[in-house]
Amino acid sequence: MPARVRVEGLFETHLTVADLERSIAFYRDVVGLPVALEISERGAAFMWIGGPGRAMLGLWSIGSAPMNMSLHVAFATPLQEVLAACGRLREAGVTPLSFFASETDEPSVIGWMPAAAVYLRDPDGHLLEYLAMLDEPPRPEVGIVPWSQWG
Repeated sequence: MPARVRVEGLFETHLTVADLERSIAFYRDVVGLPVALEISERGAAFMWIGGPGRAMLGLWSIGSAPMNMSLHVAFATPLQEVLAACGRLREAGVTPLSFFASETDEPSVIGWMPAAAVYLRDPDGHLLEYLAMLDEPPRPEVGIVPWSQWG
């Protein structure tokens, strides 16, 4: 049995919504979640749950979700586990994916958070993610880069 990536908790989940602005207002004003990032040209918004870097809710206008997302779940994972995830997934016969859904041998870094992540698909095609928040200041200007380019 290959070594598994250690999951410590659920980090994020995503919902498709009919009216993005209405949903942002609801989750911000009624539920009390602060907006982490809005990407209006992509029809998406991200809300922090429990404070910045703790957990996140993604909201996507119907038809705007990336990678033909039918369901997306991100697991909170220690950084060393995210760094080892590509090898462990390959040992288990699973293809590790970058943020952009291409096969990869290293995590992607999402600069605005910042976080390191490795993606994979389950047998039904749902997008899963191992994610570790980085203990560094956000660098949104970097965008999303491979781990080897983050340094």
